[in-house]
Amino acid sequence: MNKIERNKLAMQRFMTCINTNDKALAEELIDSTAEFTTPVSDKPLYGGAGYLSVVDFMRKSFSDIRWDIVDTAADDDKVAVHWTCSGTHDGEFMGLAPTGKKFSFSVMNFYYFNADGKIVNDVAAEGLFGLLNALGLVK
Repeated sequence: MNKIERNKLAMQRFMTCINTNDKALAEELIDSTAEFTTPVSDKPLYGGAGYLSVVDFMRKSFSDIRWDIVDTAADDDKVAVHWTCSGTHDGEFMGLAPTGKKFSFSVMNFYYFNADGKIVNDVAAEGLFGLLNALGLVK
């Protein structure tokens, strides 16, 4: 199996990991030194446990949240993933009381891999959110 196939397979397994909150799989797929920055933490998060802490944060507000891969593009050390994220707002989210509303939206992430085939970085494309943030319309 070449690196491109390996990385695409890793993303399929990663989708399983985040949808099942599989900590062992997270540790297998994500390098322990990988540093992730996120709006849900003022400090960087590290490794599989750090990454899944963001998933845990989301599950408190959207208990049925799910990420599904729509498409991927890969090379030897990175994979671009077009995700669909869906769920129901059934818990408080950043001060907003549960609405019971269902949602579905698309997001694009770029995952970078080390020589051992483990994820070392995840960069999310901000899209419209980046514009709204820059204009001060969202926190």
